[in-house]
Amino acid sequence: MATVSAKCLFIWLLLWLGVLHSETHHNRVSMNDDLLLPYAKRHGSAHSHRHIRDCQSIVHGNVTYETWPSSQYRGVPVAESSVFISDVPRLTQWAYGHMTTVHDPLRTLSVLEPGGPGGCGFNHRATVEETAEAAGCLFSQNAGFFNTSTGQCLGNIVSDGRLVRDSSGVQNAQFGIRKDGTLVLGYLSEDDVMDQMNPFVQLVSGVVWLLRKGQVYINQSLQAECDKTQETGSLRNFVDVVSARTAIGHNADGKVVLFHLDGQTAVRGMSLWEVAQFLKKNGVVNAINLDGGGSATFVVNSSLASYPSDHCMADARWRCARAVSTILCVHPRRCQPRDCSGHGECLQGVCRCLEGWRGTGCEHLVCQQPACGPHGVCTSGGCVCDAGWRGHNCSEECMQGFYGDSCNQTCACANGGSCDPVHGRCTCRPGFHNDLCQQECPLGFYGASCSEECHCEDQCPCDPQTGSCTNPLQEAVNLTLQRVFIDCCFLHQIKLKSLLSLSRRTWLIIAIGLSSLLLASLVGHLMRAFPASTGHGRLSDRHDYSYVPLTDINSSVAASKTTFGCGGSKAQFKNPLK
Repeated sequence: MATVSAKCLFIWLLLWLGVLHSETHHNRVSMNDDLLLPYAKRHGSAHSHRHIRDCQSIVHGNVTYETWPSSQYRGVPVAESSVFISDVPRLTQWAYGHMTTVHDPLRTLSVLEPGGPGGCGFNHRATVEETAEAAGCLFSQNAGFFNTSTGQCLGNIVSDGRLVRDSSGVQNAQFGIRKDGTLVLGYLSEDDVMDQMNPFVQLVSGVVWLLRKGQVYINQSLQAECDKTQETGSLRNFVDVVSARTAIGHNADGKVVLFHLDGQTAVRGMSLWEVAQFLKKNGVVNAINLDGGGSATFVVNSSLASYPSDHCMADARWRCARAVSTILCVHPRRCQPRDCSGHGECLQGVCRCLEGWRGTGCEHLVCQQPACGPHGVCTSGGCVCDAGWRGHNCSEECMQGFYGDSCNQTCACANGGSCDPVHGRCTCRPGFHNDLCQQECPLGFYGASCSEECHCEDQCPCDPQTGSCTNPLQEAVNLTLQRVFIDCCFLHQIKLKSLLSLSRRTWLIIAIGLSSLLLASLVGHLMRAFPASTGHGRLSDRHDYSYVPLTDINSSVAASKTTFGCGGSKAQFKNPLK
């Protein structure tokens, strides 16, 4: 037991020495140092064991964040920026900073990748000035975190509605703007980030939630935050050390506030405690820290922005310092979305909607309940149709073969069956049954749903659709006679012209031949009718014949005769089924 206690004491001593090392190592003292370089590698101790728990991806669950409706001020200017000087007496160093208020954040604030679209994918390195100039930014400053060794962008990034990077729910402070202009600050799960009902149009990750509902929230962040993103050592040291800083938040009016402070690690600048207090005094309600590597760059496009030249920091260290992270860009007002959802025209950054449409992006159909008719419900997004109905005013039934909500489900009825446009239930044609009309009526039944019973003599089947009785033998005979008729007519049409062109001699030969055949047939019939009388063959001695009155015979024969025409001639056939 003593050995174990000694080992534990030794481990705690090493950890304590590591913390001291993290707070004193790599302090810059030369004024010629690059003020905006990221912290050096291996600055402070390695990650503590807490990041194993706190840096787990959050996919589902009740993750805490705050929302606030953004300002939709349509006037000019779109943003205003001012300079302040931070005096830190204990270090006898001053630091310059900027507070920029964005009046219409949905239409004028963007998260941009370094160097433009695709920069994060290529781990591109570019100055804030290079990125801002290409995008036409009025004001810009560095934002999200990056890996100082590889240049890889870290955290969640959504740029102008395009998902650049998904952190899979790693628990770091976030700032975002949703499609409807809602401002979101706090910790987001992956479900929140990927939500498409009201998707993010701008999103960037920071580390440490500074203010929540107007109160300093740093202690709570220290318990919940993932410190794997920042590279300055312990999270406590990251919060306490004075340094250059950037942050973002909003005031009670829903206007976004950008905070920027020049500095040098452990020499001048502010700790995050001081940043939080400064923002609180200036009316900020919710805010997160964005500084991830000790760099803080603010760029003003003086040719576009209304910004006093004597307040603009012209020193090269402000405009040319390297920064590989994403940036926040305040640009001239533009429509969201750019095409006004296809239902309007973008004029000076404002959508002018076509008649019948409304919303900042002309995305909502103007709706009144009578216009939706009896088959729809009026909502803020327009008419929502009942199942089985479609169209702007829900007046059209689903097209044949489709059913359900929005008529987006396909019917599966077979054999010409029709489906109910609401539920998709099949209505079968006569002669078929089952859920999908895939089976014929069973023997002895016919009609709709095969509910009618056949009533045919001699157990003959009936037509499954009409119920008419059929005799298989009769059908075979009728088919045979039909084919004979067709063949006879065909031969008559083919040979008629050739027969008419025969010579007189040929016709004479044909006539003699036919006469001979007729005579032979007549002789044969006479021999059958009057057979030779013999002792054993007399009619009176035959017992397999029965006598039938002539009148019955005549009536039976007359009833069984059928006239059949072919090419103008007539023939008579006896029905074998009678």
